[in-house]
Amino acid sequence: MKLKMKHWITGLALAAVAAAPAMAQGKFPDNMIKIVVPFAAGGGVDNAARLLAKQLQTDLGVTVVVDNRAGGSGTIGGKAVQTAHPDGYTLLFSAATHVLASHVLATPPYDPVTDFTAVARTGEAPLLIVIPPTAPQKNLREVIDAAKGGNNWNAAIPALGAPSHLATLLLAKQGKVNFTMTPYRGTAPAATDVAGGHVQLLVDSIISLQPMAKGGRVKPVAQTGAKRSSVAPDVPTAAESGYPGLVYVSWYGVWAPKGTPDDRVQFLNKAINKATEELAKAGSLAALGVEPVVESVDAFRKYIANDVAQSAGLLKEAGFKPE
Repeated sequence: MKLKMKHWITGLALAAVAAAPAMAQGKFPDNMIKIVVPFAAGGGVDNAARLLAKQLQTDLGVTVVVDNRAGGSGTIGGKAVQTAHPDGYTLLFSAATHVLASHVLATPPYDPVTDFTAVARTGEAPLLIVIPPTAPQKNLREVIDAAKGGNNWNAAIPALGAPSHLATLLLAKQGKVNFTMTPYRGTAPAATDVAGGHVQLLVDSIISLQPMAKGGRVKPVAQTGAKRSSVAPDVPTAAESGYPGLVYVSWYGVWAPKGTPDDRVQFLNKAINKATEELAKAGSLAALGVEPVVESVDAFRKYIANDVAQSAGLLKEAGFKPE
């Protein structure tokens, strides 16, 4: 009898040890997850973040809230996450601009690569190249030829160091032209001046510009994705227009504070990938003009490294000075 009891107790102990990893995994998450968006509510980044938050809340069974912390070129929200407890419950949802803070700001409050833990890239979107509706040019090649023809072409830049700025620099490099870069405080005023013919060119998010293009307020001549976007299927890619090197996208990703345990980072990566796949199936991302991205943590890290290298090179070639 004692021998049987001993075996029974030993069996329970072994079962408890075997179940320990699963129980530990099951404890996360068991509380509210906060996703910080470093931009104002209602923009493209915020809309994408809210879709993800809603899907994660459904999938994980915990409350997932979006906290908008706008300002400082995205660094106010970034700082809130960088200094948060590294437990996986506070995350940053931002765009490609996040990883370039060290190259764009003269005194960045952190290193966007080494002071954060990359979790998952969730999507990407091409940019749209638009000109005034009254401009005679009908395609990208005619735009490049006109810019080479001695006329002073002004390119509107909604935000220094943003994908719009970098894609414009890449366009100038690929087309071998010099644009006069005219900085603006955001897409809206830049697009308004293009619509009025005050500046000749704007390259910015297809999500932001497509409504104006559909309404005839600006004329789209090309998009910068590797393939045509579902929200602008009639607009050719730059590659189709004769510039195969002009492929540039804006992208979205999720980061955690530095030091977040790897098992939680991996858990979040898988959860975000699953949520992204479900949003893609529902057509929610396509409605925003976003192509879903599902990749591992390591793949995201490599993507960041390549993106930073390309963008830093473009800024250096253009003689850009951090402000």
